[in-house]
Amino acid sequence: MRRVQLLACGTASYACQVGRFYFERFAGLPANVEVGSEFRYSQPLIGPETLVIAVSQSGETADTLAAMREAKAHGCKVVAITNVVGSSVSREADIVMYTYAGPEIAVASTKAYLTQLEALCLLALDLGQRRGTVDREKVAAIAGGLRELSAKVDSTFKRNEEWIAGFAERNKGLEDAYFIGRGLDYATSLEGALKLKEISYVHAEAYAAGELKHGTLALVTEGTLVVALVTQPSLREKMLSNIQEVKARSAKVLALAVEGDAEIAKHVDDVIYVPRSAPELMPILTVVPLQLFAYYMAVVRGNDVDKPRNLAKSVTVE
Repeated sequence: MRRVQLLACGTASYACQVGRFYFERFAGLPANVEVGSEFRYSQPLIGPETLVIAVSQSGETADTLAAMREAKAHGCKVVAITNVVGSSVSREADIVMYTYAGPEIAVASTKAYLTQLEALCLLALDLGQRRGTVDREKVAAIAGGLRELSAKVDSTFKRNEEWIAGFAERNKGLEDAYFIGRGLDYATSLEGALKLKEISYVHAEAYAAGELKHGTLALVTEGTLVVALVTQPSLREKMLSNIQEVKARSAKVLALAVEGDAEIAKHVDDVIYVPRSAPELMPILTVVPLQLFAYYMAVVRGNDVDKPRNLAKSVTVE
């Protein structure tokens, strides 16, 4: 195999954006992410040398299924990552990884998203070991970090839930929010913005922080909420610079940072801290406060959190 093609829709596609980093960093394979609804019509340049990974919580997403079939028609092997045993995606794939997240009733996926990230990480580590592109020490460190995640997610809830509920109450009249990050933080910001808009109906957009000067700053005015993700050590100084850019426009900045980063509080209005873990695993922890923010914004605005308007749990038609 020479490359990886990740296919998904909605929340699962943002899990794939994180997965792309995993396959490139751990397995040394170029990876691409495409939403299923576009893949079918893009005349994809794929073949037997391409490993296709399809991700779907329900395993019944019509566009993802159609994209899988297109890939198989090109001679690709398909790995499915899904939560539902016996689903269409699982039956049609060559190999299946079940996430076993348990039933998820709400339209907005949360726990399924976390398990998709873990499955993608494990698959990338396995490929990296087989290809000799990741050393044993790194594998052991990441595997150890994965085992600790359950307790750290629980800690994130206990430490932040009450504060986030209050923050939502204070900002329930919010009309716009912008999420910024770099690298893995940018991938996570995409999912954070999606959650906020799909259940609270607040207009929310995510941007790679380095792109602020290419148009986004025109929308940042006094009081604009900017959620800045700052969990990647190698990109921290760049993110501080981007935060200063929006603060100079009088934005209100809520940062998500790693425990122990006390200095970040000097640059922003509010901080949510998440437990320290390997940088590659931070997306699994950082998304939890973003999910809670979306949840409580929906609650204080009187929305049906489980059944947002115009949306269905499984999109089974094109």
